[in-house]
Amino acid sequence: MLLTRPTVLENEWVRLEPLSPDHAPALGEASIGLEHAWYTSVPTPESAAADVAQRLAWVAEGHMNAWAVRRLDTDTVIGTTTFCNIDQANRHVEIGHTWIGVEAQRTAVNTASKLLLLGHAFDSCDAIAVEFRTHWHNRQSRAAIARLGAKQDGVLRNHRLGPDGTLRDTVVFSILPTEWPAVRLGLIERLARH
Repeated sequence: MLLTRPTVLENEWVRLEPLSPDHAPALGEASIGLEHAWYTSVPTPESAAADVAQRLAWVAEGHMNAWAVRRLDTDTVIGTTTFCNIDQANRHVEIGHTWIGVEAQRTAVNTASKLLLLGHAFDSCDAIAVEFRTHWHNRQSRAAIARLGAKQDGVLRNHRLGPDGTLRDTVVFSILPTEWPAVRLGLIERLARH
């Protein structure tokens, strides 16, 4: 299966639905109360529609597959996630552009979403590597990626310019197919505790 192919992914905690403009109002609501740190790119209620439109433009260009994250116990859309920087020829993908609303943080939602995305990448799309990237200063994100079982590959120094002109050092992590079985078991165990 192609990494770019829109598909619904679901388990008992979340449903990842192909992103559409119809999700924008709920995403605007979900973004209320989020900490908008200078090193993150989480939309505000006012920018949610533009954020969805930008992601859909990247989907149309063929280097992103974007989902809205629906929490099943409340039947509400509470965030987004994507396959991005898709390199189909080399079966390489990054999971990124992920955020979830305040009410879904510290719940099973993020773990359940990652289980679906990694399973889809490795089991359905035959990926040879799944990458995660985050800002050097986003310690919370770095810790969460490491807890998944991803290994830190390195730091891309002065990798990008931020919206305010600051330079971003990007920390790169990855999971390989040989590591996926252990990572999957770790995610399942974490979900069993919720």
